[in-house]
Amino acid sequence: MIELIANLEERFREKYTFYRMEIHRNPELSYHEERTASLVADVLKGLGTEVHTGVGGHGVVGILKGKGPGRCVGLRADMDALSIQENTGLPWSSENDGVMHACGHDAHTAVLLGAAHVLSEMTDRFDGTIKFVFQPAEENSPTGGAPFMIKDGVLDNPKVDAMLGLHVWPTLKTGIIGLQTGAVSAASDRLGIVVHGKACHASMPDMGIDAVVVGSAVVMALQTILSRSVGASDRAVLTLGTVKGGDRYNIVADKVTYDGTVRTFDPTVRKTMERLIKRTSEGVAQSLGGMAEVNYSHGYPSAMNDPEVTSVAQRAVVEVLGEKGLLSDLPVHPGGEDFAFFAEKVPSAFAWLGCCPEDVDFEDMPPLHNEKFLPDERALPIGVRFMVAGALEMLKGEER
Repeated sequence: MIELIANLEERFREKYTFYRMEIHRNPELSYHEERTASLVADVLKGLGTEVHTGVGGHGVVGILKGKGPGRCVGLRADMDALSIQENTGLPWSSENDGVMHACGHDAHTAVLLGAAHVLSEMTDRFDGTIKFVFQPAEENSPTGGAPFMIKDGVLDNPKVDAMLGLHVWPTLKTGIIGLQTGAVSAASDRLGIVVHGKACHASMPDMGIDAVVVGSAVVMALQTILSRSVGASDRAVLTLGTVKGGDRYNIVADKVTYDGTVRTFDPTVRKTMERLIKRTSEGVAQSLGGMAEVNYSHGYPSAMNDPEVTSVAQRAVVEVLGEKGLLSDLPVHPGGEDFAFFAEKVPSAFAWLGCCPEDVDFEDMPPLHNEKFLPDERALPIGVRFMVAGALEMLKGEER
């Protein structure tokens, strides 16, 4: 079977490479993926699949049925781009000023379209149904596009039994796929803190309450949560990325605002962080005569790979790349990924597709969300073959 998959992938490589270039050349931000969605829908219709558009916004779903009844497997790719000015020098660089596919979603979409081409030629070789889920707005944390597709019924009619997704990964070499059980990404929450004081003349600070001083104490105290209230075997990140306060050099500030993010990998730790951040901020501010307002917004949950589904998907990795191509003990990624919403509803597996060229050192490989990020083109055929093999294995489940 893997030889057939490889032959079909090679046959359609020029097509899905063209799709990738077109999507890269015309990147679209979250909730604006009209052109990308139209391209996807046209390709799927041309393959004879049942196509649904406008799912959860600009989401597109293709339904491909095999030769008989059976399980239903969902394959997901995200489509949106980022607000970055591209600097790759590609002849097919972004033509949309200030917008770029700097996170590889163009590659993800092309890979899944390639998989759709291959699987549409193999319907006589499997029972069941495959859903191709092209998702908008993955970059739009804290909401994301996945919940809206779920609300619109993407996991129903027919009911999805298992789901598979991937992400190009520049810290893995091309030819390696990272795939482990358990947490694969962090819960990504937004944190906003407003510290209130009392304004006065800077020469008479005793007449007011300095929000800058109060806020500084709050910031320092928050970091002790990580060192003293989170267990040594647990992980959490708390970063305040912006601070704004004061109107003039000779006025004691009456308000300082902070915005940041909290990353956790366990639901219990997530609840603990939220509770302690509020308690610490409010308590420290009050002790210094000020007041703190905390706005803690839940974003993407931690994406969890189901053990059984992951085991089946790992089997597909080995079929495509051999044992040496599977990395099953890589560190948990501290970033957010809204595939997690699918994984909360359906047993799922999410893989990291190595895309750093063999002749490029990791320190020289531009990272995700960088103006020069460019995944190795040789990773795309691997992604296509993995998604196809993974879908077929997952349709069989644990049956051998």
